[in-house]
Amino acid sequence: MSDGALQVLDGTHLRGLDLSLGDGSFTGANILDIAHSRASSSLFGLSLPDSLRASALTRLRASDADAFRSAEFSADKASDVLRDYITAIADELKDNPLVVSILDGSTLRLLLEDEDDFAMLAENLFTDLDAEDNGKISKSEIRSALVQMGVEMGVPPFSEFPRLNDLLRKHGADGEEKLGQAQFAQLLQSVLQDLEEELSKENVVVIQNIQIINGSKLRQLLANEQELNSTVGKVLREKLEAKDGLGSRDIIRSYLERNAKELGLPLVQADEAVALLYDAVFDDITKEKDESELDKEELVKLVKEILQKFAEQLEANPVFQDLS
Repeated sequence: MSDGALQVLDGTHLRGLDLSLGDGSFTGANILDIAHSRASSSLFGLSLPDSLRASALTRLRASDADAFRSAEFSADKASDVLRDYITAIADELKDNPLVVSILDGSTLRLLLEDEDDFAMLAENLFTDLDAEDNGKISKSEIRSALVQMGVEMGVPPFSEFPRLNDLLRKHGADGEEKLGQAQFAQLLQSVLQDLEEELSKENVVVIQNIQIINGSKLRQLLANEQELNSTVGKVLREKLEAKDGLGSRDIIRSYLERNAKELGLPLVQADEAVALLYDAVFDDITKEKDESELDKEELVKLVKEILQKFAEQLEANPVFQDLS
């Protein structure tokens, strides 16, 4: 696994997880702790987000979480609960995959081995941090330099890797002593060398602010008759209120683009590839008659066909969108 490379966690890693338990009884809290530990080990050491745990617990229909945690289960029943909970986590990840970067120090190692690349990086960082343009910055600005480098350059956030603070103190990089560019580069190099060594011993998994749109939300909508009828109803209202000459497909597309996030569609303004996806889906729908003359039943059918087509396309080719 290359440092910083994106890895998609969609529940696949959990499907073959060891779910065996020893003899004796287990409380719900015991089962959850075991499940979280085994899931974390299978997911590169990632600590499962609280929102993911809560959603998985909801799938178990454990309406009273405190009562579930305090309840006692026999070994056989505990095994069933463990299996169901791990399956719930996997299903939740299938519907809402996480995108993570696994930082193992390799990006920093490559950077430090290339003297020209590192010198250019250090110079650029120094220039950015030298707000007064006097050729001097405080030692403590090393912290800002690491934040600027970020996950893409192999530096974990301080919140995910508190030992970064220890490294800065070790090198006296938390003081106000002034440094020139050469001194800054030397100090940055020392800190990054130690960080690379630390990450090679203990990888850091960072959840990226990226959403994967794979059609799962659309499929849920298509399977929920009440929600689907509500969506179609809103399109019908827009059709009735539309100006003369505006075709049904234009009305449907406008509605889908404006409500993309709620429906589980990618945002069309995000990039050109998404706009092309919308073009392909709407072009692929056969025009059997003048679209402005579609009656209610035909319009309902058309909306469902378009949503189904989007779901198929997104399942085959998921779209990654940066939420930041």
